[in-house]
Amino acid sequence: QVQLVESGGGLVQPGGSLRLSCAASGFTFSSYGMGWYRQAPGLEREVVALIFRTGGTNYAASLKGRFTVSRDNAKNTVYLQMNSLKPEDTAVYYCNVFLQAVNYWGQGTQVTVSS
Repeated sequence: QVQLVESGGGLVQPGGSLRLSCAASGFTFSSYGMGWYRQAPGLEREVVALIFRTGGTNYAASLKGRFTVSRDNAKNTVYLQMNSLKPEDTAVYYCNVFLQAVNYWGQGTQVTVSS
């Protein structure tokens, strides 16, 4: 079955960096686009970044320049490099794949930006 397992979250000071990882299994990873989303308390889940099977990327306009999404098809893993983190980046970050008309999500990883 499809599994997405995020890791790399934690507590970081404003201006710091984190790299999130999402290990995927149960499908042909290289054939599908992947996404990173986040959800802050009391808010709806929002898209952070997308990476297509071709390697092309798309970002939420407000995050472009600070966040970088990448993938390693040999490791079935997608990454999210987050730099210059701000308190408003605090959220649970989720990995996503849309596969055969179904949205699959990981369990999420908490990112807290605070001094």
